[in-house]
Amino acid sequence: MTQELIWLGIQYLSMQSHLLPHSAALSLGGSLGRMVFSLNKDKSSKAIIRCSKFLGCSLEVAREVVAKSYINLGRSVVEFLNLAKIGKKIDEIVSVHDIENLNDALACGRGVILLTAHLGNWELAAAYLGIKDYPMRAIGAEQRDARITKLITDIRASCGVETIGKGFDLRGAIKCLQEGNILGVLLDQDAKDKGIIAPFLGQPASTPYGPVKLAMKMRSPIVPLFIVRRKDNIHHDLYFLPSLEERVKDFFDRPIEENVRLCNDILSEWISRHPEQWLWLYPRWASTLGDR
Repeated sequence: MTQELIWLGIQYLSMQSHLLPHSAALSLGGSLGRMVFSLNKDKSSKAIIRCSKFLGCSLEVAREVVAKSYINLGRSVVEFLNLAKIGKKIDEIVSVHDIENLNDALACGRGVILLTAHLGNWELAAAYLGIKDYPMRAIGAEQRDARITKLITDIRASCGVETIGKGFDLRGAIKCLQEGNILGVLLDQDAKDKGIIAPFLGQPASTPYGPVKLAMKMRSPIVPLFIVRRKDNIHHDLYFLPSLEERVKDFFDRPIEENVRLCNDILSEWISRHPEQWLWLYPRWASTLGDR
């Protein structure tokens, strides 16, 4: 699938999502997600094998999980492209749970790192906070196509979410926390030879440790956040968990390897609860187990 086709597809989805009622647009996004799953057999097959291996289920179950994952991704793309419309009724679409965990962490005055994964519609979670006037910042969304990168950055900005640098921009992240802002990070990516090896869904995975190291150095709270799509496919539940320093009293002073493992354990738990909403198409264990 060429970059030009992807770009044309995004433009088509963007146009339709603005013209159609929200529920119809989501149905279109889900249908396109299923179509990509069916047509892109190479990536779909690898994702099914990956899901079966690391979720510990049969290939038949894995196929259903991965198909639903693609459908969820299609719906999430439509929601992201249509955030200008969704933002006006965000409280009707997103139900928030335990946001006091975030508020308490912000009150410390050292900024907050929001820990999450490619689960549900993670961009909608960031957008919710931006729309509600929280000082929300997100790590750079560098894509192969510069047009898509700009589109993501612009849509985020329209919801009050500022994009920081490319990848994990250390200088930008430090400035963000020093100013008492929120920094959202996705830790479920293969860090290759630059990560710490820690179990992820029970198997060793190279894990980015920059955000954890920064939090420990600046003593900034890490608050896990997860957004999950409901069965009606329209509404979402947004959960804020207690900060990691509340879970582990010596969090800032113990070995970083233990903290990275804790982060992975939390992500793994939520992915295991909602496997059909995680991004199985991504080779999470590529550098440790040859998962490509």
